[in-house]
Amino acid sequence: MTTTALRKQIETVSPTRQRVMGVLFLLLGFSIWFFMSRSVAATLTTTFGLNPGGADVILPDWQFHTVPMLNILAVASAVFGGIQIARGFGRWTNTVLAAVVTFFVFGFLAWSAAGNSLNLAGMLGSSLSKAVPITLGALSGILCERSGIINIAIEGMMLLGAMVGALVGSITGNLWLGLLAAVGSGVFLAYILAWMSIKYKVDQIITGTVINIFATGITSYISAKFMQKHQELNNPGIFSRFEIPLLAKIPFIGPIFFNQNIFVYVLYALLIGLYVGLFKTRWGLRLRSVGEHPRAADTLGINVFKTRYMATMLGGAVAGFAGAYFTLGSVGRFDEMMTAGRGFIGLAAMIFGNWNPFGSFSAGLLFGFADSLATKLAILGVRIPSQFLGMAPYIATMIVLAGVVGRGQAPAAEGTPYEKE
Repeated sequence: MTTTALRKQIETVSPTRQRVMGVLFLLLGFSIWFFMSRSVAATLTTTFGLNPGGADVILPDWQFHTVPMLNILAVASAVFGGIQIARGFGRWTNTVLAAVVTFFVFGFLAWSAAGNSLNLAGMLGSSLSKAVPITLGALSGILCERSGIINIAIEGMMLLGAMVGALVGSITGNLWLGLLAAVGSGVFLAYILAWMSIKYKVDQIITGTVINIFATGITSYISAKFMQKHQELNNPGIFSRFEIPLLAKIPFIGPIFFNQNIFVYVLYALLIGLYVGLFKTRWGLRLRSVGEHPRAADTLGINVFKTRYMATMLGGAVAGFAGAYFTLGSVGRFDEMMTAGRGFIGLAAMIFGNWNPFGSFSAGLLFGFADSLATKLAILGVRIPSQFLGMAPYIATMIVLAGVVGRGQAPAAEGTPYEKE
């Protein structure tokens, strides 16, 4: 089979999935019309603010009549649904799905802010901030699982990194030393995970659970015993924001993406570096081969154990860095259980993103957007329980796992100890 024929076979969408996607588009369009457009008075308008804080170029607010906009979005979604059922969009199916979901989200925002105003730029900036630790947790998981090691201890690594970063940063008065210590704590826990999983072949889920319990206990003890009683041990400060020249001056998106602190910029670098490293280099090919078929990799002379140790410890470094975001990049102090499950959400983002850095970043933004949206809706007085909004990203993840937007492909050998012959 030629490469072209193989690519066409891969890009072919099954008839069942084609119909399911088309029905989904129709349902989203119907929801926009039935639940949103019909419940808004025809005279109401929606105003979106387009200026995040710190913008030099002031853009005018975007104001439009709510009902006509909702009707346009509903009709567009329905048209896409009809085309999808009739003949499909082929390899563009997921792109069209993203567009229809964007229509639905935009319509929901317009409906929520009908008769009021909503600072859209500010909400996007808040979404990015909330997505940082989630995406970093997902990148940590990608590094580990691409090599065949399941790492559910990301939460514990992040929690210990947050505590160690605040403690060392406070004692030394140096944020960079605190950040380095946080990264080191993540590497330490990752080494324990790799050591137990590779050398002693302990079940990786059990090992990760034990690490999470240990991190919860040790951080809670040190916090209650020392850091809460002696505030000088819990006052490291935070990294300040700084602009990227020229890029920060771009209207609307510039202040959102390019007027941030070191954690956001490192996230950008990790996204690009990890994608290129995994899929465009010999190093990445070796790492992925260890996670897909370790015996074949071993036959070709690749050291499976060494590669898995290296990848797991790199993942631990990223998780420790993610934990430092909470104390050194956001709050400026440590509180017990302050990671609040972001490590586990990062794992969900990793699965949603199909073990791909940029896919995981998109998922992280989705989770961050849902969190930010819940806050905004409470301010607008929309009577939708925040718990339902919190459920939305997880429902989307289950839809992905069910194959509606394509089959997720986990590394074939993840979680399986390698026995060298």
